Amino acid sequence: MTARQAPAEATGATADRGAARVPVRRLTVLYDPGCPLCAFLGDWLRRRPQLVPLELVPVGSAEAARRFPGLDHRATLDEITVVGDAGQVYRSTAAWIVVLWALREHRPLAHRLSTPSGATLARGAVLAAAKWRGTQQHRGGRGGTGYRRVDGWAYDPARGRVHTSPGCDDGSCRTG
Repeated sequence: MTARQAPAEATGATADRGAARVPVRRLTVLYDPGCPLCAFLGDWLRRRPQLVPLELVPVGSAEAARRFPGLDHRATLDEITVVGDAGQVYRSTAAWIVVLWALREHRPLAHRLSTPSGATLARGAVLAAAKWRGTQQHRGGRGGTGYRRVDGWAYDPARGRVHTSPGCDDGSCRTG
């Protein structure tokens, strides 16, 4: 898959680099190892035959920050993020599609999901997984441990993960 063929949500490849000609040779999946669903999917991905090598790196880790200093790491806590070896960044539905594209057994499915009607189905699956992940935190499960309530994170069924800085209502919080 080249950046030109990537799903519409992909960002990070710029025309001045000749992005249409830059092949994807390796993908890094940023995932939450403390989330049971994420950990399960990570193990599942590691066992699948890969046409494009996938490397899983814990979201919010020092390793992720070192490798991708220009990435908005706060956003990676909210949605799955996959980074291509040439700097392509895929988020949310596009990230799931590109991961499936990297797997030998699931590349045809990825091509179907990259169509307009397929993308709607893929988006629904991503939203369902996010909703399930959010409910696990409320039930006391390990899911969503990257989003701790004491840090100001909450799950809103309509908006997903939302952050409110604790104790900042009076405007006394630092901004940088």
